Amino acid sequence: MKINPTHYKVQIKIFEMAGCVYVRTKGDHLIYRYPEAVRPVIIPKYKKIPTFIIKNNMRVIGMSREKYFKLLERA
Repeated sequence: MKINPTHYKVQIKIFEMAGCVYVRTKGDHLIYRYPEAVRPVIIPKYKKIPTFIIKNNMRVIGMSREKYFKLLERA
């Protein structure tokens, strides 16, 4: 299955269900912290978040494609 661009509100739901915690907003970027991650997860307020940003955020927290699609169904 292919990862498609989605609205930023969908991404917020997915990453919050995965365990990310909102920290702050800087400009039009929402910054989330994940307990085991070295870097923060950055979600820009775009109508369609590009696939490369979604994949990068998945890589930051170590999320598999299977888990992403399960959370996407629930979001």
